[in-house]
Amino acid sequence: MKILAIETSCDETAIAIIEVPTPRLKVRGRDPDRSVGTKGTLKNPQFKVLSNITLSQAKLHAKYGGVFPTLAKREHSKNLVPVLKEALKQAEIFQPTTNNQQPTTKRKIEKILEREPELLEQFLEFIPKIKPAKIDLIAVTYGPGLEPALWVGINFAKALSEIWNIPVIPVNHMEGHIASILPLQNGRIFNFQFSIFKKITFPAVALLISGGHTELVLVRKWGDYKILGQTRDDAVGEVYDKVARMLNLPYPGGPEISRLAQKSRNSKTINYQLSTTNFPRPMIDSPDLDFSFSGLKTAVLYHLQKQPAKTLRQKQEIAREFEDAVAEVLIAKTKKALEKTNAKTLIIAGGVSANKFLREEFQKKFGQRVDVLIPPFGLSTDNALMIAMAGYLKIANNKKEKKFRIKAEGNLTFN
Repeated sequence: MKILAIETSCDETAIAIIEVPTPRLKVRGRDPDRSVGTKGTLKNPQFKVLSNITLSQAKLHAKYGGVFPTLAKREHSKNLVPVLKEALKQAEIFQPTTNNQQPTTKRKIEKILEREPELLEQFLEFIPKIKPAKIDLIAVTYGPGLEPALWVGINFAKALSEIWNIPVIPVNHMEGHIASILPLQNGRIFNFQFSIFKKITFPAVALLISGGHTELVLVRKWGDYKILGQTRDDAVGEVYDKVARMLNLPYPGGPEISRLAQKSRNSKTINYQLSTTNFPRPMIDSPDLDFSFSGLKTAVLYHLQKQPAKTLRQKQEIAREFEDAVAEVLIAKTKKALEKTNAKTLIIAGGVSANKFLREEFQKKFGQRVDVLIPPFGLSTDNALMIAMAGYLKIANNKKEKKFRIKAEGNLTFN
């Protein structure tokens, strides 16, 4: 079974194609209404990555200091067809043919993509001139994320479904991040073929940290999730970017903050005044599992108003103290979640999980007590491979025929 996945929730245009050789899933409904059923099992699934293409828009959004939704939507419309073409070629299922599109199909495609004129033009120019790809299922992100960006990917999936007669299933972006640990085999993607990490046991706790989310999720089993705690204000990745702007660092700010913080840790000299006026660790002692990072962000702002960071060394020290505060809060809350649930597996995922310092700290604090699973660096940020794997989990859990009605849900949650 081959699954094509589409990810357009924010500023990455991504498409991946995977093959599931075992178990063989049977999709009963192959109609444009996306009536999908399956016979399958989640026991020892194996995946083969046929293609995995991600086109980042980060440089385009840098001048805005963050993602500009209208620009993200426009870039997705412009990039989806070229990315699909490259993904099909990489998967070796690209086959040109003569134009055999039916007039009725064209009218349906025009209706589906009526709000995406550039995408519609490219779609009609390219798709009818290739043979229908040997794909069994399309998985597409439907939330959470920027709704205008999500709709572009969803409508593209619907158009492909119409012309290729392939069912579409909606995938929760955050479930995709949880599924991003599936390629782990000896800590890396192994020859582009992998199975579920052998040590994973349920229940597990997932800490999802990104630009839009900071939440602790109980994973009872694949497809069964419950939010244990979440941020009450800013997400941790968002705060990294805001503090970076305060320090006049380039976007995206997270990697820059981490780089400066590590420089400070590697130095033998520490600024006495900053070290004795540590930034707060918001809600670190609260009995619940919620987070709050707004106060930490404000503390950095007030510190800079009193003592502007005029030198590189000062910026390094502020970055270090800020990152230390973030790490301590995340670790304290995660510890409580593990104790509360008695989980033996800890999953750290989302864009901020690419932070090397945080990876090392979590391994150091929890590695001897639980299995700490963090996706490979290439799968930490948004990508379509994680959506393909989450799509597989969803269809394998769906034992009865079901119709999926797909619409963008920017504030989608697990509960």
